[in-house]
Amino acid sequence: MTTWFVSRHPGALQWMRQHGPAFDQHVPHLDPAQVHPGDRVLGTLPVHLAAQVCARRAEYWHLVLDLPEAARGHELGAHELTALRARLQRFFIYPHHVPQP
Repeated sequence: MTTWFVSRHPGALQWMRQHGPAFDQHVPHLDPAQVHPGDRVLGTLPVHLAAQVCARRAEYWHLVLDLPEAARGHELGAHELTALRARLQRFFIYPHHVPQP
């Protein structure tokens, strides 16, 4: 079982090292084909990639922030992430297929 941390942000990596669980691999971008059943993926993924992680029978834990609009688009350090109540929350994400109009 591998624990992946996915983020391209230095502040998020620093926060994880200080507050998060240990991880085996840090990658700025994840290829879901690398993920195996039982793996844990922590960080921030687009929803379609998170769904692929879940479909591979791995866990997806999203790095959640209470981020105000004014703080969006700026690099945040570990202290800012802590102030914004950064936390990992597990999600189960699966696509819902419906006919297109």
